[in-house]
Amino acid sequence: MPKFNFSGKLKKVLKKKNKSNIGIIASAIFLSIIFGFLAGALTSVFFYSQFNNYSVETNLKPFPEIKESEEGESYQSQNLQEAAIIRTVKESSPAVVSIVISKDVPIIEKYLEVGPFGIESKYRQKGTEKKEIGGGTGFIVSEDGLILTNKHVVLNEEADYTVFTNDGRKFPAKVLAIDPVEDLAVLKIEQENNTFFPVLKLGNSDNLEIGQAVIAIGNALAEFRNTVSAGVISGLGRKITASGGSFVETLEDVIQTDAAINKGNSGGPLLNLKGEVIGINTAMAVDAQSIGFAIPINKAKKDIEQVKTIGKIVYPFLGIRYVLINEEIKQEYDLTIDYGALIIDGGPGNPAIWPGSSADKAGLEQGDIVLEFNNERITFENSLAKIIMKYNPGDEVILKILRDEQKIEVEVILDERSE
Repeated sequence: MPKFNFSGKLKKVLKKKNKSNIGIIASAIFLSIIFGFLAGALTSVFFYSQFNNYSVETNLKPFPEIKESEEGESYQSQNLQEAAIIRTVKESSPAVVSIVISKDVPIIEKYLEVGPFGIESKYRQKGTEKKEIGGGTGFIVSEDGLILTNKHVVLNEEADYTVFTNDGRKFPAKVLAIDPVEDLAVLKIEQENNTFFPVLKLGNSDNLEIGQAVIAIGNALAEFRNTVSAGVISGLGRKITASGGSFVETLEDVIQTDAAINKGNSGGPLLNLKGEVIGINTAMAVDAQSIGFAIPINKAKKDIEQVKTIGKIVYPFLGIRYVLINEEIKQEYDLTIDYGALIIDGGPGNPAIWPGSSADKAGLEQGDIVLEFNNERITFENSLAKIIMKYNPGDEVILKILRDEQKIEVEVILDERSE
């Protein structure tokens, strides 16, 4: 097959025609640029029109129209949940207070003294000064200034407590009652005039749902007052052991949330989007993120009513040591039933029946199984401790007992639990 190469003759022909073709080529390039620009502009207009004329077929949303807010115009919520959060915070914040803890602390001064080894530095106390030593949160539950907070916030009997309202007012406060079981306490704003305070509405913590939106408000880090955080209920019925300083307490049946809870938030409200308190923020997981806990509000309702009526918080006391029965306990003790509370001895110094208690007076014995408390069956889910909290000292109840495979009923008058 022959090979074809460009020859010198062809080069001469192209050279002669090159000058005559320059004008034609330049014109063609110019026209191509003009038509390309026009085609691009028309294409952009077409696609912009298509994006802004949304249709089901294209499944494309229109470009949002950008509109500058006029001066003085209030912010408009972008969705219903955001609107509910903003409304709840505005309505609830006036009833949330910051609690400042202060105490007389010694003033220590350094001085020099000549000793056996020369001049020595020594220290001595020179009077005292009032100093802020901590802080927490609370919320107002009655118009005359009753405040609900955590027990661990107000445990220091030598300290003074000052309440700051959201509008900047300052009031001294007195601890009226401390819950002997739950991490709860009630304070009272001390005032000379008849000031009426805004109050938070208490919700129902028995019908909460995991995933439900919640809002926490509190005095974060005892510095940033009425800090707001939002999240959801992450878990229900949790059991934790919380500590702070020398205070350690096991909390049962608490709410877990991912709404940020920090030091200083203790005692603040956990709210639903209706603005109702459904929990009292009490603890956070130190080695984790977005894990906080709150005491269900229904546990505090009784405390509030007792403080209003009798001026203290009291719990009923039956006076037995027991273990809840499940399938494992049934097999271990060779029982014939898988529910109830088995009365057992706890070893030296821990008798099955407290001497002189309600149970002792009613004739309960070690080995008895309490099946029902006022016609309410005792189970792992509905424990004796949970049932008895519905009653007050002095209430008369009927216990259904299984003794030697015989069911009997016993009348008991509940005692008052001592701290």
